Amino acid sequence: MVPSTLNPQPSNGKGESVVNGMQMKVGARDSRLSVIQTRQALEKLSALFPFLRFDLMTFRTVGDRDKTTDLRVSPPDFFTRELDDALREGTIDCAIHSAKDLPDPVPEDLDWFWLPWREDPRDAWVLPEGRTMADLPEAPVVGVSSERREACCKRRFPKAVTKPVRGSIPDRLAQLDAGAFDALLMAGAALNRLQLAERVTEWIPLSELTVPEGQGYLAVTFRKGDERFLRLRSFFVKAVRFVGAGVGSAESCTWGGIRDLEQAEVCLYDVLMDETLTRFLPSDAQRIFVGKRCGGHAMRQPEITALIARYARQGKRVVRLKGGDPGLFGRLAEEAEMLESLSLPYRVRAGVSALTVATTETGMLLTRRGESRGFTALTPRMEGGGIGGVSRAVRDRFPLALFMSVTVSRDVALQLLEEGWPETTPAACVFNAGAEDERIERSTLDGMRDGHFAEPQDHAPGLLVIGSAAAHGFDRALGAFRGKRILLTCSEALREKAVLATTDLGGRPVYRPMIRLVPRDEAREAVAAIDRYDWVVLTSPAAVGCLMEVIRSAGIDFRRIPKVMTCGPGSAAALRRAGIEPDLTPPMDYSAEGLAQVLRGMDWTGRKVLRLRSGKAGTLLAGTLAQMGAEVSDVVLYRNERIVYPALPAHDAIYFASASAVESFAAQFPVETLRGVPIAVMGQPTALALRAVGVEPSVIAPEATVESALRALAIFDQMREHETNE
Repeated sequence: MVPSTLNPQPSNGKGESVVNGMQMKVGARDSRLSVIQTRQALEKLSALFPFLRFDLMTFRTVGDRDKTTDLRVSPPDFFTRELDDALREGTIDCAIHSAKDLPDPVPEDLDWFWLPWREDPRDAWVLPEGRTMADLPEAPVVGVSSERREACCKRRFPKAVTKPVRGSIPDRLAQLDAGAFDALLMAGAALNRLQLAERVTEWIPLSELTVPEGQGYLAVTFRKGDERFLRLRSFFVKAVRFVGAGVGSAESCTWGGIRDLEQAEVCLYDVLMDETLTRFLPSDAQRIFVGKRCGGHAMRQPEITALIARYARQGKRVVRLKGGDPGLFGRLAEEAEMLESLSLPYRVRAGVSALTVATTETGMLLTRRGESRGFTALTPRMEGGGIGGVSRAVRDRFPLALFMSVTVSRDVALQLLEEGWPETTPAACVFNAGAEDERIERSTLDGMRDGHFAEPQDHAPGLLVIGSAAAHGFDRALGAFRGKRILLTCSEALREKAVLATTDLGGRPVYRPMIRLVPRDEAREAVAAIDRYDWVVLTSPAAVGCLMEVIRSAGIDFRRIPKVMTCGPGSAAALRRAGIEPDLTPPMDYSAEGLAQVLRGMDWTGRKVLRLRSGKAGTLLAGTLAQMGAEVSDVVLYRNERIVYPALPAHDAIYFASASAVESFAAQFPVETLRGVPIAVMGQPTALALRAVGVEPSVIAPEATVESALRALAIFDQMREHETNE
């Protein structure tokens, strides 16, 4: 074991770094590649979490010592065994591995997650320096380390002789250059991390050679239940979505459920009465059927719950699509409880059940004024397939759900107590069910009789639940935001991303746009003649959304749009959603200055460029293009129109994406409401607008993306909580 130190921070006086009173010791293999990729990961973690300090300890694993065993037949823990043992013994607090090296499944006493930064996942052909693929003989000797690479080699060179190759990356290259092989097939990620990308002779497209799902990713393993790493993981995993598909047809799935499907990366779905629902999934989403047909299970329940947790730990956005309403006679409780046991966040989207469709849509109304004030819903089937009774004695033990009953809850409690219900029977009232300000109050029949629910201060409508069901509840305080309400003030152009990122991080989005974007007349005129230009410059998702609105309202043919440049991934993604691939985006510095640097290296003489921007954006890009010889039309695309609200909704933190949103907020609400509240802003102009009203932003997004801003806000909240608890 070789210790080394990263990111020095104050210690506890014993030379040990302290985070919540405990040391963070990180283990890794002692190979050059492992040390480099681990240090790179720790540097990124240190940048995100400046209050953390990491001590790196390296280990030689059995896979490093054994240079002869063919990796195609090596044991699952070939490269992890010693690190797993060090975790169990407490020598280290976590280990960082190449994700593809983890055994499947990971040992039950350990937990894990993937870090979000992925190196190029493709495999590559590597030949001796100076040689090309055309130089290979008809039957080349190729070094491979997996069956899939061997198969790829045989497809390309049917007469090839494949041999196992072992050793570190430099060792393998040395064997190649010494003549032991004519070529190697290997992971490009390793070469990139070792600054050896120049050794790649030819990259292999993913369509030609699929790679393990973990290739290019790094994984963190830790002792199961370690609260420090469960908390750290919460910033990198996305909340699982349980979605009710509804019953009968896809029309019974809610709008919210459809939106969840449209954003899914992995979808595990049951038997659906209308499989057109799966058409809403992105084309590249992974589809996994886990339902039951003709009495046969595609997958047993423990396998389903394990898959949900596996993909969630990988940082994938998982949708569990269940028939009807997932809370009625389904296995939702088991799947949710499994996620809770692992501290993985989730959200549940109710669906339209058979109960509602079979009655409301057929006219067999279960409640009818003057005739029926309620109904009983149950199944005669017992756990394990047996048949249970439906007698009154059975029904009397079931929970009650009472509508429009809050103001008479005392009388209800008295009646039930007179019938012999125990005073300790759980009772709960759900106020504003399904709304962003939903709240749940809990008590017992005894407390209900004493008026616990009878007089809600806000006169909100409530649904009473009495019985065993009232004692349960989903844990919403999971994820990086731990169920906190995040006030999102951004315009409609950023709404989808802001709501998505908040939900991914375990927060509850409270969307209140402070401004709406109204296209200006001069912009409409410029866009009407858009085919006269060679390029269009758009540097914000808001500008992209506004331009698309103008184009659609004017009936302009999308084929008339010239080349488009953007300055960041947010704008590029907005363009792609509109079906347009950006022609120019800076490779690293996602800012106007970053784009300007790229433009200065190009010839713009005589090019006609339409720069469309907000009124608050600067003229840097237009000026740079003009200096480089372009004919530039610098046009303000839209004006901001303030949106006024009668009251400020309850919230725990705020996200501002523009200076205009800050100004609109300050114009209608007291500045004091901003003090003491965690606030994230996007960019320096927004920060300056906030400072102008006397409030310092808590965090400025390290990158010009919604996801970056909201993750930074969650990290700040964690830091503030840590300081408060010290």
